[in-house]
Amino acid sequence: MTLTADLYFSFRSPYSFLAVGRYRAMAKEYDLEIALRPVYPLAIRQPDFFERNHPNWMAYTVRDMMRLAQFHGIEFGPPRPDPIVQNPATREIAAEQPYIRRVTRMGQAAARQGKGIAFAHEAGQLIWGGQEGWHEGNHLAGALNRAGLDATEIEAVVEADGEQLDAEIAANQKALEAAGHWGVPTLVFENEPFFGQDRIEMARWRMEQQGLSKR
Repeated sequence: MTLTADLYFSFRSPYSFLAVGRYRAMAKEYDLEIALRPVYPLAIRQPDFFERNHPNWMAYTVRDMMRLAQFHGIEFGPPRPDPIVQNPATREIAAEQPYIRRVTRMGQAAARQGKGIAFAHEAGQLIWGGQEGWHEGNHLAGALNRAGLDATEIEAVVEADGEQLDAEIAANQKALEAAGHWGVPTLVFENEPFFGQDRIEMARWRMEQQGLSKR
């Protein structure tokens, strides 16, 4: 029996990226379908979040995500540009956010076709893999194609159906909170949330209790 789960994911979250490839590999190895549920990052939902953190938070997070990428052998680097438009001096979040809105809407459009996890991983490798100008040219179109999607079709949907896609993304956030968490990456299986890239093995353990088998 094929098991199903939902992965709540942000394209701005380094930990989401560091998890999604491993979840993609799990779904390929096991009789498992994982649906992507993209959400907008905290910088959009709570613009003052980072200003309220402990001064050590940023330095530790950078150190942690770099060593985590090294530990798992994942190519990793700071996004160029950041998916969030932000004043580096004041940390003020800009009102207009073209990068994160476009790629998140693409993620939701891909999820409609059951290709969300594949696209999130492919796009994440551009954003967090050191690809300069990942938002320009045909970079994201290439990620869509590698995920098994028609890039022209998805880009047309994003252009024409942005408001509906945003409504679906907002519904994802509500569903995440209803499942018992608020952050990403969170995998929800049988109404049980597993938050963080360090809960992948535990999520698999729980699935094995429910009959998870290899393909």
